[in-house]
Amino acid sequence: MKTPLASRRSFLKSGLAGVLAAGVAPQFIPARLLGAQAPSKKVTLGCIGVGAHGFGVNLKSFLQEDDCQVVAVCDVWGKRRTVARQEVDQKYGTKGCTEIADFRTLLERPDIDVVVISTPDHWHVTMALAALRAGKKVFCEKPTLTIAEGRELVDAFARQNAMFATGLEDRSVIQYYKMAEVVRNGGIGQLQRIKVGLPTKPVVPLEQPVPVPSDLNYEMWLGPAPHRPYTPTLTDAQVWRQIRDFSGGSLTDWGAHLVDTAQVANFAENSSPVAVTGKGIIPPNVMNTVPHTYNITYTYANGVVLEVANDGPSIRFEGTKGWVGNKGWLGRLEASDMEVFRKTYDPATSKIWRMRPREHRDFLNCLKDGQPPMYTAEALHRLSTTLHLGSIAMELDRPLKWDPKTEQFDDAGANALRSRPRRDDWKKLPRA
Repeated sequence: MKTPLASRRSFLKSGLAGVLAAGVAPQFIPARLLGAQAPSKKVTLGCIGVGAHGFGVNLKSFLQEDDCQVVAVCDVWGKRRTVARQEVDQKYGTKGCTEIADFRTLLERPDIDVVVISTPDHWHVTMALAALRAGKKVFCEKPTLTIAEGRELVDAFARQNAMFATGLEDRSVIQYYKMAEVVRNGGIGQLQRIKVGLPTKPVVPLEQPVPVPSDLNYEMWLGPAPHRPYTPTLTDAQVWRQIRDFSGGSLTDWGAHLVDTAQVANFAENSSPVAVTGKGIIPPNVMNTVPHTYNITYTYANGVVLEVANDGPSIRFEGTKGWVGNKGWLGRLEASDMEVFRKTYDPATSKIWRMRPREHRDFLNCLKDGQPPMYTAEALHRLSTTLHLGSIAMELDRPLKWDPKTEQFDDAGANALRSRPRRDDWKKLPRA
């Protein structure tokens, strides 16, 4: 049987040929291709949040793996719970999966080893900390909501030496891995500038409050966010992501993907920029409260400049000897000289780690061997911090300096924006 390492090496070779030819690489890697061997006792999962991503990516990906089993699904929408439970039961050919309306009830179940959190952003850290207190291992979507809660997350899991993995795939997507590999190994000379493009998200017209649907526990959906009346499209991801109480817009959503690749290529995955400036525009008289259009410039301690703008998904690295990049998510690799992508690197001397499997398989592997996952709590915090720096610079509309070690600005107003109060009313809600 091939080892997971050998299988990843084979995937890298075969996948690269496809990328160079067609610009497309598989996003899902079946367990059988990774040499995974199920243990006698499967890891049991409880999935919180089974909307579009929680159901279509996280739940379905874990259902592909033979060494884990989903035993409970939880969502504030009743219909989503039912659809998810039916998907699980159909996959396993049993009726053993339970629908749970309140995540607190799921956390109390002793038969659940791992909690998978796929909720709106404002719930990520609050739920992850609750899961930690319940003794669960955690697989959680990105990003954090604030800089301060990211540090709180890191410190809490570090104190207990507990397992936390982030639901992010880019370091296992061949296009982005190859770009980072080339840049880190000097393929374009000394890196000077990175340009990242992100999608422009919708402007959401104002809506009048309406009665809460009977199928939705709206107070639990709000949770630690400030209270606001329910409106018809508020719980749609295209809408709540444009509202600061719940998210940071495409900057923190899509930025968590492409900016991660930018930082990895710049050896900054465990740090942050040291300076930031930004301009953003929030249209008037709409539901949006995060910038709809923006331009942000980050400067790192090594002098590399990262420019981020909402001009469509893309990434480009410029060095003293050329450039590499792509346009569109999973777009075809491009370069001033395509030969840089055909060079192979000795793992013993390469300046980047070997490419690991997708985040779901990687997490399960780490549960077995005790190694840190591809994206730890610290990695999530550092990446999210960079994105939050841009948001804060736009909000204040002035240049800021940042110390990645002390996690402090040179500006009292900016330091005040590192955190936001969390509403605790949800803790008093009756169990659904």
